[in-house]
Amino acid sequence: MTTLAQRERSNHAPHAPTVDEALLARIRGEYEEMPGLSLTPAQAERLWQLDRETCRAALNRLVQRRVLTLTVRGRYVRNEA
Repeated sequence: MTTLAQRERSNHAPHAPTVDEALLARIRGEYEEMPGLSLTPAQAERLWQLDRETCRAALNRLVQRRVLTLTVRGRYVRNEA
């Protein structure tokens, strides 16, 4: 018999990046300090010196939390709503 936690772990990709709260706070802080900040994923990777998967996971987590918005031009901006 498998537990819910075991099923959830098996549903995730084996190479799924881990995104800790410290990283999310760091990115959020940058956007709060510079309200006009508008970054492509590649720019964000370079700015925070992150690998592609970790950076995208962090940015997407902040979009899910409604901290950031992904524009139609593929840029991450602070959610003003």
